[in-house]
Amino acid sequence: MHNEFTAIIEQDENWFVGYCLEIPGANGQGRTIEECKKSLAEAISLILVDRREDALEGVSESAIREVITVE
Repeated sequence: MHNEFTAIIEQDENWFVGYCLEIPGANGQGRTIEECKKSLAEAISLILVDRREDALEGVSESAIREVITVE
């Protein structure tokens, strides 16, 4: 599965800080833009996994679970 998100990256003195428009709370930082993007990607992944786990709590065993692709 391929996911694309918008990263906003700004320089703050010796650091680059970034956040994701589509995933509130996803933030990253690094000494380089690449480090910042990697940190932000890890934050996005962790948040999505956590939200998926939270959403599945209490779902009945008879519920239908399917993958939907959005392009």
